[in-house]
This record gives sequence, structure tokens and C-alpha cells, in this order.
Amino acid sequence: MIVGNRKDFSEILEKLGAARRVLLLGCNECVTVCGVGGEREVGVLASELRLYWTKEGETFEVREHTLERQCDYEYIDQIRGFADDYDVILSMACGAGVQYVAEAYKTKLVLPAVNTTFLGVTIEQGMWSERCQGCGACILDMTGGICPIARCAKSLLNGPCGGSSEGKCEIDKETDCAWQLIVDRLKESGQMERYEEILPVKDWRTGRDGGPRRRVREDLKL
Repeated sequence: MIVGNRKDFSEILEKLGAARRVLLLGCNECVTVCGVGGEREVGVLASELRLYWTKEGETFEVREHTLERQCDYEYIDQIRGFADDYDVILSMACGAGVQYVAEAYKTKLVLPAVNTTFLGVTIEQGMWSERCQGCGACILDMTGGICPIARCAKSLLNGPCGGSSEGKCEIDKETDCAWQLIVDRLKESGQMERYEEILPVKDWRTGRDGGPRRRVREDLKL
């Protein structure tokens, strides 16, 4: 899932500027799971904004609305009847959601209330960890299901660097060395012969250097 963090309240106020009529838009998908932009978090931020402007003695209106997703047009279209009633749309979705809302409502200022961080998994309640960088050329079959691109600080493809020690990364001694994890997993699954196979230099053309990526499934198109 996509993991993010809510921006500091002071930064949100700065972005709002002189806007006093705000449509606060949440998202029921990834940012809800990581406790950042769901209906509950929309309510918390709305309360903070109302309290702040009440103390400032200024009139402020905020409408709370949470969509099922902000990355699908069919859901974004649900606010068309009232979006123009507000100075700005303050989105609590990931960066993709913010951009898609802005595309759909070209005359509206759409502001991000969330910093998108990574694609990750839930480790435990309240803790998430990065697992994927969306490079577009997955090699997990070669590395025991552990991604060296996302989990190695140097994104090394053919074994650990000389700085790893006692199974830990030299960048952060609290972080497991990705290649130690890979070797351990290959041993456990009886696939150590994989470690002897040299992975070629990564073709980053499937990554981000060529501009925004697209995926098309003709069989799913209407």
C-alpha cells in the first residue's frame, strides 16, 4: 500500500493562505490504512482548522468529505455538485490522488495535506516499512522474495557491500542488511543456487527516468 504522513499544521495553514472556504477531501484507501487521510483524520484536521480560526476571530468554513478513492474518476466526480462552492480543495490522499483531483477540477486550487513516502507493508499496529519502489522490472524470484532495490540502502544487485556487519546495514545499525536477509531466505527455501547467478546491470528504463509510466489492459477497457 502507499504510505504517507500528514503535513505539519503550520505548513497546511501556510498553503491555505487567505482561503477561508475549504473542501477537505479524504480517501478511504491506502491513507486510511496508515492512519493519515481517512474519514477520522479528515475530522481531526477539520476540527483543528475550525478551532484555529475561531481563536483568530475569523470566519472559516470547512466541508468534510471522504471519497472511496481519489485515483478513480468515477469517485472524484461525486464532488462536482459542490466543489465550486469552495476556495480550495485540501486533499488528504497520496500524491496520485491530489494530481487526479486537480486534473478533474482544473479551475480549482487543489492542495496536498499529506506527504507521500513509500510503497510498504504493515509491520504491526502503527508501524509500516518500505518494500517496493515500483521499478517496473521485478526480480523477486531471484532474491528469495526480498527486494534489494527498495531494502538495500545502495540498491545493490549482486550481494552485500563491504560495510555490512553482523547482518546489519552500515547506514543504519537498526536496519537489517537486505542481502543478509536474501541469503538467509535462499538457504531456508533451498534456493542457494540463485545466489550464484549474476544479475545484469539493471535496466532503469522501466523506472521513472522516461517520464510518467502507464499500464494499459485492452481487455479491461470499455
